[in-house]
Amino acid sequence: MDTQNPSALPRARARVAAKRHANRSSTHAGGLTHDTTRHTVRFTVIGNHLAQHPELSGLAIGLGVHIQSLPTGARVDIKTLTARFPEGSTRIAAALRELEAHGYLRRARERVPGGRIVTRTVFCNQPGRRTDAEAAPEPARSARSTPAHVGSVHAGPGNLAPEHPRPEDPRPGCPAPEHPRPRAPRKPLPAVPQPACTAPGLLRAATDLLADLRRHDPRLLLSACDTAHLAPGVAAWLERDVSPGAVRHALTGDLPPEGLRRPAALLAHRLAAQLPPPPPFREPVRTPGVLHPFQTCDGCERAFRAPAPGRCRDCRSGARAAV
Repeated sequence: MDTQNPSALPRARARVAAKRHANRSSTHAGGLTHDTTRHTVRFTVIGNHLAQHPELSGLAIGLGVHIQSLPTGARVDIKTLTARFPEGSTRIAAALRELEAHGYLRRARERVPGGRIVTRTVFCNQPGRRTDAEAAPEPARSARSTPAHVGSVHAGPGNLAPEHPRPEDPRPGCPAPEHPRPRAPRKPLPAVPQPACTAPGLLRAATDLLADLRRHDPRLLLSACDTAHLAPGVAAWLERDVSPGAVRHALTGDLPPEGLRRPAALLAHRLAAQLPPPPPFREPVRTPGVLHPFQTCDGCERAFRAPAPGRCRDCRSGARAAV
C-alpha cells in the first residue's frame, strides 16, 4: 500500500530540474529564448535562406518577407511600398535590386492588349529551384514549393492554397506545361526632322549617304525600312547647306565601341538632337546694268544714251506713228 505511484515523484523532480536548468542557462548564458505558439491561420512559411541571408540587408529581407506574404494581384511597385513603409523610395528601390540580384525577385515589362505596358513581378521563395518545382506533381505544388507571382498571376507561397484546383493547373503526376512568353513588339524609331523641300534629287542624295555608312562602320548596315525613315532627316541637314561629309561625321563620330543594338534609333536621335540651324539669309546680288555713252539724236538733236548713234525714243515713236 505504501508503494503506490512509485514514479510520480521522480518525474516531477525531472521537470523541475529541467525548468531550473533552462532558467539557469537563460539567466547566466544569455541569448535568445523563443516563446512559440503554433499558427493555424494567416501565416507564411519563410525559408531561413531568406530570413538569415548573409548578404542581404535588413530592409531587403524585410521586403522579401512582406512580398512573400502578399496575395495574388497585390501591387509591389516602388510607389506602393514607399507609401506602406517609412523608408524612402531610394532605399526601397535599392532593396528590390538586392532581391533581384540574388534571385528572389524577377521583374519584366510586358505590353497587354490595348497597348498599355505593365510590370510583371515574380517572387521566388527558393531561388534556383524553380525548374524542379514546376516539374513536380500536383501534391508537391500544393505544399507551397512553387515561386510566388506577385501582382500578376499566382499567389504567394505563404498564402492558403485554394480548396479546388485552378483550371490552368496540370493534372496530378503531369509536368506543368510551358507557355512561351509573347515577344514584345519592336519600339518605333524616334522621329526625324523633315525637309522643307522634298525634291527627288535631295532624297536620293540622302538615301545614298545612309547606304554608304556601312563602309565606315559595318554595324551601320541599315534595312530598307530604316533607311526610308531616316532619309528625310538627312535631307533636312543637306538643305541647310551642310556638306555630305559633315553629315557623315555627325552620324558616325564617337560611336560606342560595343552594345550598339539599334543603330537606326541612334542615328534618328542624332539627326533630331544635333540638327544645325538654317544658314544665314543672304540678299541676292544684283547685277549692275550696262551704262551706254551719250549720243545726239539725228532728228531732234537731244542727247540720249545708246550703244550707237541714231534717233532717240521719242523720234522713233513719232516716225512709227507717221508711217
